[in-house]
Amino acid sequence: MRKLIVLLALSSALTACGSSQLGGTGSVSDIKVVESDVLPEPTRLDLFEQNRPYLIGPFDKLTIDVFGIEELSKQEVQTDAGGRISFPLAGIIEAAGKTPGELEEEIEGRLRGQYVRDPQVTVNLKETVSQVVTIDGQVREPGLYPVIGKMTLMRAVAIAKGTAEFAKLDDVVIFRTVNGQKMAALYNLKSIRRGIYNDPEVFANDVVVVGDSQARRIFKDALQVAPTLLTPLVYILTTN
Repeated sequence: MRKLIVLLALSSALTACGSSQLGGTGSVSDIKVVESDVLPEPTRLDLFEQNRPYLIGPFDKLTIDVFGIEELSKQEVQTDAGGRISFPLAGIIEAAGKTPGELEEEIEGRLRGQYVRDPQVTVNLKETVSQVVTIDGQVREPGLYPVIGKMTLMRAVAIAKGTAEFAKLDDVVIFRTVNGQKMAALYNLKSIRRGIYNDPEVFANDVVVVGDSQARRIFKDALQVAPTLLTPLVYILTTN
C-alpha cells in the first residue's frame, strides 16, 4: 500500500522537477521503490567513465621523475587553482586539461637540448581532488568536496561545516548513479545520530541535499507517508 501511494503521489512532482537536480538530461517521469533500506554502491564504471583518460585538474598532487637525474627525481608538485605547476628548469607549465603522458612530453620538450640531452620524464598522480561529492541545501558551506578515504553522510555534512541553524534534519537526500541507473535515498540525520540505523557511506559523484531545497521538495509526499523516516527510503528514478 505504501508503495502505491508513493508512486502515485510522486509521479506528478517528479515530472515537474528540473533535470539539473538529478544530473540527467530529461525530466523524471516515474519512480520505483526499491525493496531495500540500503542505497546500492556505485560500480567502478559509475565512478570513472570507461576508457576516458585522466585529465589533471586544479590542486592535484603529482610525483615527477626525470630518469638519471637525482636532482629532478621524486619531485612532488601540486597544481595551483589555475591548474599550473612549477618545475625546476622547465618553469611554469599549464598542466590542467593534460593527461600525465602529455605533461611528460611537455616537460621533456622544455628540458631537451638546453638542459638534458635526452630526458625521460615520468608523471604519476599522487592525490586528486577530482573525485568529489556535491553537498547542497541547508549546510553552512555548500560546495564540492573531495572524497578521500571512506566518507559517510554524517562526515560529509561535517565537512560542509555542519547543518544550518534551522535545517530540517529529517529529510536528507542522496542522489547516486548505480550501473547507469539514477537512484535516490531519503535519510533522517536525527535517526542516524540516535543509532536507529547506520550512517550510510557516500561516494564520489554523489549529490547530498540537506533540508529545505528544491530537491527535497520532490519527495515531500513520500515524507508525508513516512514522516518519521525510521529506515531509509530508496528509489529508482526514471527519466524521459
